[in-house]
Amino acid sequence: MARGLELRVVAEGVETEAQAAFLREIGCDAVQGFFFARPGAASAVAQICAARRGAPALP
Repeated sequence: MARGLELRVVAEGVETEAQAAFLREIGCDAVQGFFFARPGAASAVAQICAARRGAPALP
């Protein structure tokens, strides 16, 4: 349905390699869940995002 509406598909709650592999096989656009990273403090997430952008993190 999402493909027909030209929407990106995001799978949430991915916890195992098997789930991630299945989602790759069926062409899921993006995934998130404990398999990739545990929840973190907002300040830590801001630092990771800033580092990837090459910008300083906000305090």
